[in-house]
Amino acid sequence: MDVQLQELVDKIKKDGVESAEAAAADIIQKANEKAASILESAKKEAENIVAKAETESDRLEKAAEAAIRQAGRNILISFRDAVEVRLSALISRETAAAYSPDVLAELIPQAVNAWIKTTGTNELSVLLNEKDLNTLEGTLSKALKDEIASGVELKTDNSIPGGFRIGTRDGGAYYDFSAEAVADLFSAYLNPRISTLLDSAAKEL
Repeated sequence: MDVQLQELVDKIKKDGVESAEAAAADIIQKANEKAASILESAKKEAENIVAKAETESDRLEKAAEAAIRQAGRNILISFRDAVEVRLSALISRETAAAYSPDVLAELIPQAVNAWIKTTGTNELSVLLNEKDLNTLEGTLSKALKDEIASGVELKTDNSIPGGFRIGTRDGGAYYDFSAEAVADLFSAYLNPRISTLLDSAAKEL
């Protein structure tokens, strides 16, 4: 009876130890699995953070480059506009200065005769500002004596800063030889050339 009891006690102890060991092993395995899962999640989170940081860094770098390029374009555009304004002012000033009384006295009769020859009509008006007309009226009256007698008239138009206009009396058609119109023609040619030159210079930077 004592022997059997001892065997039963030993069996219970053995089963209890084995059960405890199995439970401990299961706990350890689950803990290891949990730790591995946590480490994997942490690794993925770290990779996501790094990827987001790299993406944001690239975005900021591209944004900075775009801002620098835009600032460069703005500077070139401002410079081009300033050059165009200066050149237009210079052209206007020099064109007006080029229309001296001697030049007008030569150009106006030529323009009038060319118009009459082309259109066959003498019903024309020659428009000058008051100052130029006062200066040139005697000279032009002599140079265009026959034309004036047949219908050409000399008139004042103070909206013309320099130069002259020739047109039909009804205003239906005219040629604009004013300093302003000629200056605009020069400017229209030069401005695209300025843009082309600046664009070319910018590409070489």
